[in-house]
Amino acid sequence: MGHEHQTAVMLNATFVRPEKFYLSGFSNIPHVKYYYVFLCFVYVVTVLGNAFLMSVIYLAKTLHTAKYTIVFNLALTDLCESTALIPKLLDTFLLDNRYIIYEACLSYMFFVLFFTSMQSWTLLTMAYDRFVAICFPLRYHAIVTKPAVAAILMFIWCFLVSLLAFGISFIDRLSFCRSLVINSFFCDHAPTYKLACNDTSLNNIMAYVVFVIVLCIPAILIVISYICIAIALIKIASGEERIKALKTCTSHLILVAIFFLPILSTNIAAVATYIHPNARIVNSSLTHIIPAMLNPIIYSLKTEEVLISIKKLYKRKRLSDAAVNKVLFVRVCSKSLTKITKCRPAECATNQ
Repeated sequence: MGHEHQTAVMLNATFVRPEKFYLSGFSNIPHVKYYYVFLCFVYVVTVLGNAFLMSVIYLAKTLHTAKYTIVFNLALTDLCESTALIPKLLDTFLLDNRYIIYEACLSYMFFVLFFTSMQSWTLLTMAYDRFVAICFPLRYHAIVTKPAVAAILMFIWCFLVSLLAFGISFIDRLSFCRSLVINSFFCDHAPTYKLACNDTSLNNIMAYVVFVIVLCIPAILIVISYICIAIALIKIASGEERIKALKTCTSHLILVAIFFLPILSTNIAAVATYIHPNARIVNSSLTHIIPAMLNPIIYSLKTEEVLISIKKLYKRKRLSDAAVNKVLFVRVCSKSLTKITKCRPAECATNQ
């Protein structure tokens, strides 16, 4: 009994922190590089789309409202999430740099999960905006103000930073004396902590807590808000006003469906049943990158205020270019007239 106790103490005293992890990615898939080229294309479209939407919101004074402060935050979050994930993913698999330093792996995990969480809670904030606008239209401008929205978003940023930093810090107490191969396309939380050889029950609990706070609570609150919106719309007597109010929600509903349905179904399926690693990697990677690409396109094409602002900015640009060209033309003409009037008679005769 004494020998067994001594062995247990020795095992507990042994703490193994690996220098590097190895990201396995896909296994035995032919022509997989075409998928990474597709991800590169998605990243370019995501950067251009979100940068364009942020520029329109910044330049158009009519969009300097509480609602578009939230939209700006969503575009910034999408841009940061894609930048945190895709360039490193391409470097890992397209350029075959699959080993990642332990500390870099935890940082990689934090930023990807943090910006995914921010996207989820920003969509909830947008649902709150639509809920107040339709259920309490007369009090909307008093409740949803820019300072109030800024405070909400600041709280979400600070809260999620603290939550995810706390959750990921539990990995630092684990000892990795087994395989160092992470069966994922990035340093995902569950595939990483499950490699440890000591007790991971606390990590498992924290994973469920983060899953509930980051995805389940926002999804449930969004559903509740739209139930209230539906009840409010039913009470509206005019069918035309009902359709007009519903149109203000269509863009948000599409964003919610694109984000929550794939990511929730993928996570629930991964827990409930066995999914082939390749299928899980495809599903997970697409659920992280496709919403970030589609969000600015949907908001640019489906939102009337943004379309009007884009047209106004385009007209202003054309008028500005025309004014600049006119000024340049006048300057050239004035220089030419000055040259003609100042020239000597012989030179004038030669010029003529």
